[in-house]
Amino acid sequence: MTESRPTFLYDGDCAFCSACARFIERRMRTSAVVIPWQFADLDSLGVTQQQAEEAVQWIDVDGRVASGPEGIARLLVDSGSYWRPLGWLLGLRPVLWLAWPAYRWVARNRHRMPGGTAACSLPQAQRDQLRARGDSAAG
Repeated sequence: MTESRPTFLYDGDCAFCSACARFIERRMRTSAVVIPWQFADLDSLGVTQQQAEEAVQWIDVDGRVASGPEGIARLLVDSGSYWRPLGWLLGLRPVLWLAWPAYRWVARNRHRMPGGTAACSLPQAQRDQLRARGDSAAG
């Protein structure tokens, strides 16, 4: 599906990810819709739940998908100003090659990051089970 604006998906159940999304909305002038993947129509965006669980997703207006640091690079370029050169730098293949292990480390340890909670470390299926039981650790 073609949208009129790009979309940036993040994990809305993760407090650390949500804090990052609030930073993006407050400090960056992106044209993208910044939305938790849990509230997005993943099928129409061409993204699977597994992809969304594994990394942030940038979906261009033409439907091209970029994940993790590549998606962040596109968000930075789209945000203009001094963010754009940072995005160009991050988007370079040698830098992306180094950025992926760093991204995966942060993703595995996001529950330890500022604003992170125990729910940030749980797989989505476990969060859904906890939420169904009414457990506050689910996010």
